[in-house]
Amino acid sequence: MSSTRSIRSYVLRQGRISNAQRNAYETLLSKYGIPFSTNQLNLEEIFGRSTPKILEIGSGMGEATVTIAKQYPQKDYLAIEVHTPGVGSLLAQINMFELTNLRIIQHDAIEVLQQMLPLESLDGVHIFFPDPWPKARHHKRRLIQPVFASLLCERLKLGGYLHVATDWKDYAEQILSVLSNEDLLTNTAIDYAVRPQYRPLTKFEQRGLQMGHSVWDLIFTRK
Repeated sequence: MSSTRSIRSYVLRQGRISNAQRNAYETLLSKYGIPFSTNQLNLEEIFGRSTPKILEIGSGMGEATVTIAKQYPQKDYLAIEVHTPGVGSLLAQINMFELTNLRIIQHDAIEVLQQMLPLESLDGVHIFFPDPWPKARHHKRRLIQPVFASLLCERLKLGGYLHVATDWKDYAEQILSVLSNEDLLTNTAIDYAVRPQYRPLTKFEQRGLQMGHSVWDLIFTRK
């Protein structure tokens, strides 16, 4: 098995789940969720059309994911999230807004990329605020590593983009180094990009900015 299997896009935590999230999870996952499988997906068949396909790794509670999907109905979005409260929250919002261009997989992103997503099948990948693993001894657990970057590149179409955002400076520097050293990627900026209009400001991010924190966006395209 590929060495990327040792990289985890998450750590399971005992988070509380609300009644609304649990109800959405139990009643809507079969409607809007895609079960993990070792068979590759046909994204055009799933969404019923030939349009740009964007993958989001780590959709959290889903607010930003839903905002983007609502603003760009001409594109299809596939979210990956492992934490049940977040999955339930996203499912409830998909149902509330009757979104036909957003689906979710509850599984490890590494295995989804390896097993379910065909080569050159994605027009874009969003990874917004991945776990920074701030302690130095845990940096090896960070998602954005050279092997993972290579795995993503293989799934991107020519000209497709990879957009990562983080509010940890040293992680931003690591991501910049990793992506800059990937032969199949080219940076769209000198170093860090200006936040594009499609990425909404989250409540957490807005609070951080008011406290003087910074956010770094990195946008690379597939050569």
